[in-house]
Amino acid sequence: MQTLPREGENALSVVGPRPMEWSTVPYGGPPAPGTNGKQRLSSLESPIMLLTGHQSAIYTMKFNPAGTVIASGSHDKEIFLWNVFGECKNFMVLKGHKNAVLDLQWTTDGSQIISASPDKTLRAWDVETGKQIKKMAEHSSFVNSCCPSRRGPPLIVSGSDDGTAKLWDMRQRGAIQTFPDKYQITAVGFADASDKIYTGGIDNDVKVWDLRRNEVTMTLQGHQDMITGMQLSPDGSYLLTNGMDSKLCIWDMRVPTPHKTVVKVTAGSSDRMVYVWDTTSRRILYKLPGHTGSVNECVFHPSEPIIGSCSSDKQIYLGELGFH
Repeated sequence: MQTLPREGENALSVVGPRPMEWSTVPYGGPPAPGTNGKQRLSSLESPIMLLTGHQSAIYTMKFNPAGTVIASGSHDKEIFLWNVFGECKNFMVLKGHKNAVLDLQWTTDGSQIISASPDKTLRAWDVETGKQIKKMAEHSSFVNSCCPSRRGPPLIVSGSDDGTAKLWDMRQRGAIQTFPDKYQITAVGFADASDKIYTGGIDNDVKVWDLRRNEVTMTLQGHQDMITGMQLSPDGSYLLTNGMDSKLCIWDMRVPTPHKTVVKVTAGSSDRMVYVWDTTSRRILYKLPGHTGSVNECVFHPSEPIIGSCSSDKQIYLGELGFH
């Protein structure tokens, strides 16, 4: 099967012009039209915003569907909620996990956050009150990943070091389905129609599970090392997977047999950089410095040209990008 890089290149190689870097704007500087008289493209108070407050490494961050709030999860066991605009103040802290927060996701309506932790639990939080509203505790080891369904019943899928993925219905007690695998599951996702789930783990493969048949209907092979994350595109057509093989794979899920396709994507790296690619040309558009530790997650704003990144350096950056 074809991989994203051409022969002789690695997944982080630069093809074509040199990638752009952050403009040198002081943190908290005036909104202004921008440096060099360039028109600002986002509603951020400054082209670069630095968010600090976590006491330890930040493993995960997500914009809410409206793009007004960021949730971040940390090794300090806490989830912080931040305003995206204005001074990016931390306005709420969600406490309850007994270990680090490894993954978190917003529900489609933006009213709840789902979080996963090595304390062997998933938890659901009400964003308005900051209260924990559900604790899901049937995994027997670390819970690495979680994902809510986009449509239909309020379903959650979770993946654990116990070698299972579990399906939860927010309206019921306990898991409603268990999907056993041979190895630890490190990443999970939902198909757009909520009729399938995706799992990835230390066996390097992405498995597609049919919820009705409760079995693997397809295995996507292309990574050479553990899968560390996955994300479905907003229209449900493509699945992006990230691996310890320093490679991003984009799978076209619209065809009967999904294949890797050669959209803009972003990924963090242990080299402390944030990368943004144009996947059509496979060229790095941005290589963004600033973090002093491994970049654990980075995400695009849902509607504005803003990228967010979180790191083991305990910091979050929001940056304005030069495209819509």
